[in-house]
Amino acid sequence: MEGPRFWSVCLLWVALALPALTADGLGLNEPRPVWQQAAGLGVLAAAVALARRRPLVAFGLTAVLSLLAAPALFTVSYGPALGVLALLLGLRAAQVRPAALVFVAVGCAGTVKIAFVGVDPAPEWVVLTGTLLFGCVFPWLGGRYWRQSRELAAAGWTRAARLEDERRGAEERARLRERARIAQDMHDSLGHELSLIALRAGALQVAADLPDGHRAAAADLRAAAADATDRLHRIIGVLREDDEPVPLTPAGESVEELVARAAESGLPVRWEPAGSGTAVQPGGVAERILHRVVREALTNAARHAPGAPVTVAAAEEAGGTTVTVTNGRATQKSSPSVGGSGLLGLRVAVTAADGDFTAGPHGDGFRVRAYIPQQPTPRSPRTAVPSAPFTRARRRVVVAIAAAACAGVVLVGGAFGWYAYTETHSVLQPAAYAKMRLGSPADEIAPVLPDRTVRDAPVERAPAQPEDTDCRYYRASGELLVSVDHFRLCFDAEGRLVAKDVIPRVGLSNDTHKEVAR
Repeated sequence: MEGPRFWSVCLLWVALALPALTADGLGLNEPRPVWQQAAGLGVLAAAVALARRRPLVAFGLTAVLSLLAAPALFTVSYGPALGVLALLLGLRAAQVRPAALVFVAVGCAGTVKIAFVGVDPAPEWVVLTGTLLFGCVFPWLGGRYWRQSRELAAAGWTRAARLEDERRGAEERARLRERARIAQDMHDSLGHELSLIALRAGALQVAADLPDGHRAAAADLRAAAADATDRLHRIIGVLREDDEPVPLTPAGESVEELVARAAESGLPVRWEPAGSGTAVQPGGVAERILHRVVREALTNAARHAPGAPVTVAAAEEAGGTTVTVTNGRATQKSSPSVGGSGLLGLRVAVTAADGDFTAGPHGDGFRVRAYIPQQPTPRSPRTAVPSAPFTRARRRVVVAIAAAACAGVVLVGGAFGWYAYTETHSVLQPAAYAKMRLGSPADEIAPVLPDRTVRDAPVERAPAQPEDTDCRYYRASGELLVSVDHFRLCFDAEGRLVAKDVIPRVGLSNDTHKEVAR
């Protein structure tokens, strides 16, 4: 055994042995032989030594010691040790059933002993039950609550560390996603501008009054713009994620202005608003999403269907705005390019805003249609509400402790009330005792005698009982929880008072004042 642990065990033993050593001297218990006190201290030492690794055995030893000392289990000498070891049992033992079986066994053993050797079975059984609940079960539940609190605290710190790691990971992922979003936005914007540059170069290439050298330069410029668009897509477009959030950077221009600028660049596009209420809220999420949809659709039309007429239609319906971009068959040769994920990104963005997105062939061309609510609410992943097993476990333990406490208070209070009643109704006044004369008949003395006799009579400190007599013990004072003087009255077979004794309380001289009839 390590040094600090050894000294802690020794200190615990001293603390538990102190009541056993001082209770007899203070008059809280009847005096016991020295060998009984030494045996009790030895059992306490063994229980304290086993309390860490065998807490159930330690509690069982202390319970047996208490039952041997008093059938009702409650003693001033071993009661504190019983409660402390019950607390350590709840703190150190994980299983509940063995402890419950030991409590039941102690209660049954105490009941059997009270039935056979008890002086007053009813109040002794009440004291046994109250001591078992209030002095054993209640500390045991307190120990279990303490153990559970430590486990919950350790689990809480572990969960906090895990959440901190998850937070750092989430921040890093958010940082990477933001970089990818910026790169994607650059790809969409620059790809659109390069497509418009290619359109202007194409228009310049077919100009009638352009020299052949300039015409070739315009063709090279158009091819270079298309090639730059494809390289931009291959380099930055791969950063696009399927569940990316909607870009929060405003487009800087309305959808109508975007269509007008594309038309000025040579794209055969026509703007067809339906009615006067098709404009969405400026600067809102809906406008940004629609701007992105139209920009991507115009870019795809310029790249994959050059020369085809494009129609951009906008209409308000069902509390939102619908934008449709339709292009016909290409009239010019398109530049070779790889397929991208622009439409997939648009579908994710529109769906995230509770909208609807469709894209596919339409007649001889292609059509992109997007519906956006007027005030879309971007979807966010649901946060699962964690269950509260710890809270339920705490509540169960608290309810159990409260129930045991209430039951213990009721039983111990009832036992103490019965004890106070029996003790105060067994008091013989010293003046009445002094007037009693030896040889007086019992019927003559009966009016001054109390209702009850002392149940826990100090027989060990009393003188030898005269032969063929019936001795009755009475208290000389109504003080509770302290040792008091006792009177003993002995009657013969004919009911005459033949002896009267004064038995001093513990701590005074053992010289007994005795009067015997001659």
